Amino acid sequence: MVAVNRGMGCKVNFTFMIQENIRRTYQEMRLRNYSPKTVRSYLTCIREYLSSHPNAVQRCDQEELRSFLLAKYDDDYSSQTINLYLNAIKFYYREVLRIPDTLHLRFAKRSKKLPAILSRAEIQRIFASIVNSKHRILAALSYGAGLRVSEVVRLRIEDLDLSELTVHIKQAKGRKDRLSVIPGGLIDELKSLSAGRVSTECLFASERGGRLSERTAQIVFERALKQAGITKNATFHSLRHSFATHLLENGVDVRYVQELLGHQNIRTTQIYTHVTNPRLKNIKSPL
Repeated sequence: MVAVNRGMGCKVNFTFMIQENIRRTYQEMRLRNYSPKTVRSYLTCIREYLSSHPNAVQRCDQEELRSFLLAKYDDDYSSQTINLYLNAIKFYYREVLRIPDTLHLRFAKRSKKLPAILSRAEIQRIFASIVNSKHRILAALSYGAGLRVSEVVRLRIEDLDLSELTVHIKQAKGRKDRLSVIPGGLIDELKSLSAGRVSTECLFASERGGRLSERTAQIVFERALKQAGITKNATFHSLRHSFATHLLENGVDVRYVQELLGHQNIRTTQIYTHVTNPRLKNIKSPL
């Protein structure tokens, strides 16, 4: 009986240590103004690692971490997800335990897949298949301003400047504000949608109150994609990809596109140049 109690005590103590260090990690991330999404992701990764590696709670073992990440490879985790685990665990040791950065593991090489781009005709077919006018405006504004799904559902009426045809995206990815453009063709519909409402209200309100969820917006897009008969492996984010691609096709300088998208590094924006190269598109196959 004594041995059992001792084992249970060790388990309770171990669980308490994890919970306490997770709490400290949460506080450190809040102090650094990390986004709620990043905080949730980091804590999930750290909790999983510590729960499966008891010795890792207080000390850093590079080989142990290497084995953990290799197991993720074997389970077909994406390179982006593996990098997320590595970043989270490095943050834990460096910023919470204050252990010098002795992890010399290289980040997983990201795949260089080209984004799924919708043609202008396909986008019009998608919009035409959305019966609900509010949902159609949401999709159209996302494409016309290059917005992420998280950004469009958080818009408030006061964020629109219809006289200047600009939209103010506040505290977007990286906790940064930016301006983007509003399509002139949406002015009347946006005026109608916001008429008689308080400026601080969510632009795209849910029928149950509050704002529409990101998942609702994604479901609307998925259904519209299917109804339009488009078989491309596209997601809601493809509207943003298409916005950037079509601007570049229209001759807009890549640096302006970078600013509209809110990319910190222009190399992120330059991926769209790989799908807009007119010289490649004009080459005829010899067959």
